[in-house]
Amino acid sequence: MTVFTRSVALSGASNFRDLGGYAAQGGRLVRWRRLFRSDHLAALTAQDAQALAALGLARAVDLRGQLESAAQSYSLAAVHYHALPIEPTVVQRAKEMAQAGQQMTAPVARHLMEDTYRAFVSDNTPQFAALFAHLLEEDTPLVFHCTAGKDRTGFAAALILRTLGVPEDVVMQDYLLTNGLYRRPQAVQGSAPQEVLDVIWQVQAGFLQAAFDAVERDHGSLARYLTQQLRLDDAARERLAQLYLQPPAGA
Repeated sequence: MTVFTRSVALSGASNFRDLGGYAAQGGRLVRWRRLFRSDHLAALTAQDAQALAALGLARAVDLRGQLESAAQSYSLAAVHYHALPIEPTVVQRAKEMAQAGQQMTAPVARHLMEDTYRAFVSDNTPQFAALFAHLLEEDTPLVFHCTAGKDRTGFAAALILRTLGVPEDVVMQDYLLTNGLYRRPQAVQGSAPQEVLDVIWQVQAGFLQAAFDAVERDHGSLARYLTQQLRLDDAARERLAQLYLQPPAGA
């Protein structure tokens, strides 16, 4: 019996992990080695690239903003690259505050992060709908990522898992795994007070909850958001289950 590990050990990416193995709708498990989430892939070594090739990685969806992806571009052999840019609003807001002479504190940073997650729902639904469209095309192994693999990627992973029927508490546990895995860039150390950096470069349950609260407030329910905004009708959700869940026992 093959034993899979959730975190994939790579030298050039610390937050690359598998979404497989979680119990979903009907007790079926999310398939291993089909859906991956990660921080950016521009620092991968040749050995890392070989490891991903061994996983059969065939598709990469980049959620980074245009300047981010241009500054740290990458190309992986036999991997189809798709850009779905979501601009990093926290960084821009922080710069604007600094230019205006306003102090960044941990509570202010938390508020900015929660606003960012609400904006995923209000401003970036087309990108998440496009991600699901890619998922529906085929089930070749796919990784989706942003820069740190925690916010844009975190909400995307949560949407995918919730759509597949993974319970909310398990989805939150997966989201929070970032705090034990992600290695923040050394360059950011000292760029702000440590308590501010710990907010911006980690994840908190309240951030993800802010996004799902916005879904409920603006669209009435997650089911309605999936159907009306992400274009996931019953047939699409059934296809997702066929592609990314293990067959029912005895099937």
